[in-house]
Amino acid sequence: MPHPRPVRQEILQPAGSSLPRYGALVATTRTPERLMFFTDGVTAIAVTLLILPLVDVVTSSKEQGLTAPQMITHHSAQIWTFLLSFVVIARFWMVHHRLFEHVRSISTPLVVLNLAWLLMVVVLPFPTEVTGVYETSRFTSGLYVGAILLLALLQTAMVVLIHRTPALAEPDQPVPTSQVASAVIMTGLFTIAFLLAVLVPAAGFYSLFVAFLAPVVSRVRARWGLFV
Repeated sequence: MPHPRPVRQEILQPAGSSLPRYGALVATTRTPERLMFFTDGVTAIAVTLLILPLVDVVTSSKEQGLTAPQMITHHSAQIWTFLLSFVVIARFWMVHHRLFEHVRSISTPLVVLNLAWLLMVVVLPFPTEVTGVYETSRFTSGLYVGAILLLALLQTAMVVLIHRTPALAEPDQPVPTSQVASAVIMTGLFTIAFLLAVLVPAAGFYSLFVAFLAPVVSRVRARWGLFV
């Protein structure tokens, strides 16, 4: 049975003083298991929150005298955004899980970025409900795609941080450059999707389809030797 990794801490001291400044205690080596468990739990809760508005729809539709098919038809937009958001969160969680397979220790910047990433995961059910209830517009599309873009930016920041900080990664399993490139490419594509959603009203949520260009862009990157 492998022994748990030791925790090493550095205490920053004010100049000219031999006493530790306890408020500046910084953990330089800490195992990532607790952070991963916390992340998985919060993500699971966020996914669960997505379905709650649809559960309420069943009761309200029954009170309005709607049949089951009518209920589905009248609330098709909410059902569509629920499915889309589920796929989005699941996809980001899968990438996050693969990223932390390379992590052996965590730092304060990594924890902060991860918490900010979780914040956007928890927030996503809100724009999901807004886009499902209100008609599609620049605001609703921009709100929803913008939330996804922020999620991608934070995930890319974590990838870059772990890639550039050898102390955080497993010595024999560092974050490959290709993974960094994939994160940057997806963030760039979501940026384009956000601009389309805001500047081109007809694009709406269809702007997210640009994300399917990721394999094409990745092949071009590999062919031209970018990010190598």
